[in-house]
Amino acid sequence: MAEVIRYIEYEDVCHLVERLFLEANINLPEDVLASIEEAHLNETHPVAHHVLGKLVENAQIARETHLPICQDTGVACVWVEMGQAVHIKGGNLEKAIQEGVRSAYLKGSFRCSVVRDPLFDRQNTNDNTPAFVHVRIVEGDRLHIACMPKGFGSENMSALKMFSPSSTKEDIVAFVKDAVVSAAGKPCPPLVLGIGIGGTFDTVAGLAKEALLVPINTPHGNPSYAMLEDEIKCEINKTGIGAQGFGGDTTVLSVKIKTAPTHIAGLPVAVCFGCHACRKAEGTI
Repeated sequence: MAEVIRYIEYEDVCHLVERLFLEANINLPEDVLASIEEAHLNETHPVAHHVLGKLVENAQIARETHLPICQDTGVACVWVEMGQAVHIKGGNLEKAIQEGVRSAYLKGSFRCSVVRDPLFDRQNTNDNTPAFVHVRIVEGDRLHIACMPKGFGSENMSALKMFSPSSTKEDIVAFVKDAVVSAAGKPCPPLVLGIGIGGTFDTVAGLAKEALLVPINTPHGNPSYAMLEDEIKCEINKTGIGAQGFGGDTTVLSVKIKTAPTHIAGLPVAVCFGCHACRKAEGTI
């Protein structure tokens, strides 16, 4: 029996993307805010305790005044799960997403930070497009969209290494820890770390960034990786880098790992830094 096509209006996609980016730039996700509040409650270093309190206060002010959590409202990263039965009526998916981003950044008076050429013609596009869009076709008739305004203070600290397959878990822990120590206060800790393991050179970085979408209080479904997440978090917090690099008990709020199959000759690993304002919002049509 043929699958029934479900038509979704172009304008509905535009409006959803607009709403998600307006929300993400203003309202820190509850899981992230709760984690910072917990870190503030348990912090033993006076300066770090003060800084964490200010981060909580900043998030509350942003929510009450409908102003951005951070002046860097980032590049627009979008993940789409599109049911194979879905057809966008009145336009195409890519254009609808770009229009939604444009509308959100202009309507919210958010800082537009995208330049049209990376090297020779760094002119601002003035509407924060293009967004960077990742589409996955899935079963069903729904369209799920996850949006992340990704600031570049943390993005610039990203790291990737092509390990040999004989490398150990300890080698990976050391690599992630070294990346965080090298970054120090630049990515605005306390951090949420996304780690990609497997795939290929180009896909492992995507895994690491997508891992930042996972709720902080959701452990990995594989107990071995859940233990690895905890081990990395513990090792990094021993560094004492602390909130905003001033020293303290909490350098990382959470570590999230996403994996993919890989070649017998390789073991790609990537680290994507999420700052304390690990912003994200999701919705479904």
